[in-house]
Amino acid sequence: MDYAELKRRSSTSTRLLLLAGIAAICFFIFRSSSSFSTSVKFSQHEQGVTHVLVTGGAGYIGSHASLRLLKDAYRVTIVDNLSRGNMGAVKALQELFPEPGRLQFIYADLGDAAAVNKIFSLNAFDAVMHFAAVAYVGESTQEPLRYYHNITSNTLLLVKAMAAHGVKTLIYSSTCATYGEPEKMPITEVTPQAPINPYGKAKKMAEDIILDFSKTSDMAVMILRYFNVIGSDPEGRLGEAPRPELREQGRISGACFDAARGIIPGLKIRGVDYTTPDGTCVRDYIDVTDLIDAHVKALEHAKPSKVGIYNVGTGKGSSVKQFVEACKKATGVDIKIDYLSRRPGDYAEVYSDPSKIRRELNWIARYSLEESLAIAWRWQKLDSKADVGDSGYGVVDVWLKKKEDHASVHGTNSGTSEDFGGWRLRRRAWFDSLDT
Repeated sequence: MDYAELKRRSSTSTRLLLLAGIAAICFFIFRSSSSFSTSVKFSQHEQGVTHVLVTGGAGYIGSHASLRLLKDAYRVTIVDNLSRGNMGAVKALQELFPEPGRLQFIYADLGDAAAVNKIFSLNAFDAVMHFAAVAYVGESTQEPLRYYHNITSNTLLLVKAMAAHGVKTLIYSSTCATYGEPEKMPITEVTPQAPINPYGKAKKMAEDIILDFSKTSDMAVMILRYFNVIGSDPEGRLGEAPRPELREQGRISGACFDAARGIIPGLKIRGVDYTTPDGTCVRDYIDVTDLIDAHVKALEHAKPSKVGIYNVGTGKGSSVKQFVEACKKATGVDIKIDYLSRRPGDYAEVYSDPSKIRRELNWIARYSLEESLAIAWRWQKLDSKADVGDSGYGVVDVWLKKKEDHASVHGTNSGTSEDFGGWRLRRRAWFDSLDT
């Protein structure tokens, strides 16, 4: 080998070593970055840390659940397709909990089996709180197939993914609508389930899927059947603000506040000829903070191979007219009322017997109807001072990116780019606080 050849090989080796050194330095920097360390935190189990997947975590109830879990030092992954979820709520949570490894958001549809499987493959979940669902009785009578697909089919895909990836704790968000219109009040957990609308039927089918699977596995299952949810975070960080196109279907609390704020001309009460003391429907109104406390207690008490089923309510029924009077008192506004015919799929009277959950989980509803409405009204007034128009959480500019591969999953951690896997345009985004 001559001198020129030896020098050439030596130069090549030097360059290779230099490149390897640069690559090692880049890898070390990348590994030390927050985004990398955050992804590792979510993808590995960590002793003393419980990682909870919250489906529908951008929705009204799901976002409040995420807030409570984060306050209690859980690790949280929110999965939401934003069809009715609230990116404003997610951004509020990210600002409150910016530390790496605390919170991540993944844009995905639970009806996409490939996306769901990928989410479970990339993350080490210890438990699932399943809130994601369309949730309007009237709408369910108009679009029944949508409800069976969104609630029943999506729950099946979720449970299959949990089974495939060894996630063994499920807290399921169910509803009193599975009971239909019982002959006897109050409703207990052994009251026969006879739902009368597609929403209740779809939820019961989802329950049946979960219960049947639990008989063949060691999964810890908690099913919470709750009643009419109202209220907002007492510290004013989250609340309810239904967007315009959903107001006709939405909760009475949102409609009352919209009327009090002058967003809509008045409140429409559907049905005044029910067999109740004042002719309007009687419901059990449960504050969202109390409801989430029940979910956290259920998670704490979940045991392998055991199933717990609990009603979550106050045990007290209030008529729609009584609710409206309480709303008038909370807001100080004499809300205009229009009385209309019944809404399809509604029932006259439902309220719970919460003695089982009180006895077994040491849970009790702490907020009265009046207290809950007063707290929610404070949030409404606070939110209305921002540039909100008639949406909630302000009007926020968002970058969204359209993807050809709908099975792809894009997660965002606090402080990362505004890419939620949806559309490529800059827009003024409507944010609502409804369940997804």
